[in-house]
Amino acid sequence: MEQVTDRTLAAARKVIAVHINYPSRAAQRGRTPEQPSYFLKPSSSLATGSAAAPSSVERPAGCELLGYEGEIALIIGKPARRVDIEDAWSHVEWVTASNDLGVYDLRYADKGSNLRSKGGDGFTPVGPGLIAADAVDPANLRIRTWHNGVLVQDDTTGDLLFPFARLVADLSQLLTLEEGDVILTGTPAGASVAEPGDVVEVEVSTVEASTDSAAAGSVTSGLSTGRLVTLVSEGTTPFADFGARPKTDDVQREEAYGSREAAGLATAEPSQTPMLSPELKAKLESVCTATLSSQLRKRGLNNVSIDGLTSTRPQKRIVGLARTLRYVPNREDLFKTHGGGFNAQKQAIDSVNEGEILVMEARGEKGTGTIGDILALRAQVRGAAAIITDGGVRDFSAVAAMDMPTYYANPHPAVLGRRHIPWDTDLTIACGGTTVQPGDIIVADADGILVIPPALADELADDSIAQEREETFIAEMVQQGHSVDGLYPLNAAWRTRYQEWEAGKSHD
Repeated sequence: MEQVTDRTLAAARKVIAVHINYPSRAAQRGRTPEQPSYFLKPSSSLATGSAAAPSSVERPAGCELLGYEGEIALIIGKPARRVDIEDAWSHVEWVTASNDLGVYDLRYADKGSNLRSKGGDGFTPVGPGLIAADAVDPANLRIRTWHNGVLVQDDTTGDLLFPFARLVADLSQLLTLEEGDVILTGTPAGASVAEPGDVVEVEVSTVEASTDSAAAGSVTSGLSTGRLVTLVSEGTTPFADFGARPKTDDVQREEAYGSREAAGLATAEPSQTPMLSPELKAKLESVCTATLSSQLRKRGLNNVSIDGLTSTRPQKRIVGLARTLRYVPNREDLFKTHGGGFNAQKQAIDSVNEGEILVMEARGEKGTGTIGDILALRAQVRGAAAIITDGGVRDFSAVAAMDMPTYYANPHPAVLGRRHIPWDTDLTIACGGTTVQPGDIIVADADGILVIPPALADELADDSIAQEREETFIAEMVQQGHSVDGLYPLNAAWRTRYQEWEAGKSHD
């Protein structure tokens, strides 16, 4: 078996990494992407490592959270440009082990690009052995990681969100994959944090072939890269004062270690907000806000609509859980301390999850923007279902062209700091004349935007579905020429006829 050498590393023009690809990691992160997303690591981050000659990586001085992630690396053998999925695997020459190292302390500095957090020298060790890609089934590989001799990651490629051939084909649609390029294919659950003095080992192997005679020989079994060994040391050179400095918080600790418990943090109180199950979401998507509004009114809830806003995608019906962001009126001294850097606005955008809706309190102030194209794009990439603001939108044409709907008061070219300071997130706010709490269920369509208390959502959805069935019957009767007197709403006689109609439909 061939080994990774300095010559192998020198051939790599680029290193491309996938964010989330294993179902176990998606479950841990609480989000499952619909499409793969990527970031670049510099080729200078590559290193080799084996039991005989381990790679060495520094945890930079002043940093706390050096994260490791065992991954399968693909090495491109021939250029790929606009290749089909069926042909994509033929462009991969080698499979090897890798460790996608990074410091969460600098994650804030280049959020999304990961340049400084994951691009340090030695932050991408690979090897030690190379497995020929044409000798394996890419859906039949195993990835394992040991931390100080303890097995912490063990998964296979049988149920990846995005199979390897799809990654190669997808990337090749826009850029040329060149000979020697490296693709890191994602990490399973179990990634965590290494301290100075720790040893992290990663191995890729083939899953043992079936002993069934019909399957025998279909997959070469017992191939392994050997263990990629990395020793962690403590950096001694402090960061200069003219760039980003390390900083972290409990959110980053939880993400780095994989859970609050693993990070040694106090367990958060269990949420009293019900999750939005796929079944409940489907029910709410099947009924109009007009119907939901009438059912809310029957329960004495009249002040649950976000009013006065326009949608960039009025034809889309959206249902999602609310996340909230509050702006306060600009005061120049406070804007200096709260308006710049990774402020509350950017934190809200960068923490919104798949299917959630970011609702902004802008006090109905129309004289400036509250969201622009870059941050709206970031929310869309993270999978947000919509953005709702009772203020203005900058870069309106670009925001309006996005698939993700944005609900807004008006376009306005001015920057945030003209009238607002982004102040805090995930608290009770006011938007468009009503109160919104984190975890409220937002339903919106061409008729408007409703805020639904989660505790009422199930019965509200069921009653709305029943109401719309009645209204379908009523519309048919009106179409046939019947008067609405006694029909809308149903009197006793018409209700009997409706029940007969409903019984007939159930037997169709």
